[in-house]
Amino acid sequence: MKLKWLLLFIPIAVGLSWLKVNPIIVFIASSLAIIPLSNLMGDATEELGRSLGSAKSGLLNSTMGTVPDIIIGFFALQHGLIEMVKASITGAIIGNLLFGLGLSILAGGLKIKNELKFDLNNIHLYSGLLLLATIGLIIPAAFEHTVESDIEISLLISIILFFMYFVSVFFTLTQNVSELTYLPPLDHAPGDNNKSLKSNPLIILLLVGIGLAVMSEIMTDSIGPTANSLGFSPLFAGIFLLAPIGMISELINSVRFARQNQLDISLAITMGSTTQIALLVAPLLVFFGLILGQPMDLLFSKFEVIAIILSVVTVNHALHLGSVHWVSGPKLIAIYLILGVAFFNIP
Repeated sequence: MKLKWLLLFIPIAVGLSWLKVNPIIVFIASSLAIIPLSNLMGDATEELGRSLGSAKSGLLNSTMGTVPDIIIGFFALQHGLIEMVKASITGAIIGNLLFGLGLSILAGGLKIKNELKFDLNNIHLYSGLLLLATIGLIIPAAFEHTVESDIEISLLISIILFFMYFVSVFFTLTQNVSELTYLPPLDHAPGDNNKSLKSNPLIILLLVGIGLAVMSEIMTDSIGPTANSLGFSPLFAGIFLLAPIGMISELINSVRFARQNQLDISLAITMGSTTQIALLVAPLLVFFGLILGQPMDLLFSKFEVIAIILSVVTVNHALHLGSVHWVSGPKLIAIYLILGVAFFNIP
């Protein structure tokens, strides 16, 4: 899908922010500008990784694929939007697992008109990493709600999760069979032939990084007033406004590969991105909070914990047979929408 025309929203967003127009309009323009920038970063990173081999290239692509989430989260923390940042972690997890995977299964199933098959060995690996991620994210909240203690364990757990990210990296780099890696190649359309990316991927990455930083600053500056104007709580805004912006390019790629009957790649994108959020993005945001003097932690609300657990359990159940029919897609999307209704009505 061609998204480069959305780059027009970069100067539009800058101009609207400078003119101090309605924050909702600024938020929409800056969000639309982030989409093609994320896509360009994926394309340039994959081009840069072509000479590294499949496993290393996948690692580079997957890690750089989290950069938009990290940049957006950093500027949101800088604006003091702590609850919204925590909610965006929850939103990325349930969004990738339920909406992203659900839409991919639906689109792929309707296009192929048959059940979609995938490698169960990969699913077992993804499920193990998701279990680790889920435990790491829910234990601080469970500890807070069940133990009478003034000790804050989020930082220590973040260090463990961050360490496990590097363990996963080591596993990826030492495997001879690249299919075993949970780190997916992102944002590359088969058959693309972009000469500018081939000649200057490092320059593209630098320019895109600057663009993402500027747009993230503008977007996070406007998301608070936007949420207030729309009557959204910080919890709902983080899950259904902030989180989807960072996962749009992954969603587009996941759907595209599913329609090509390559559900294994779609699963690598959706489930791999989820583990990246938990093992890399969430710990980094806790570290950034410490640096910025913002009390960022992993103390999710009880309903967020329930939503994360339900999402992981639901997806593991849907994928336990090694094949899936298109009707499983609407089921996952329906659960996502049910959670959305509940989050919207939380006081």
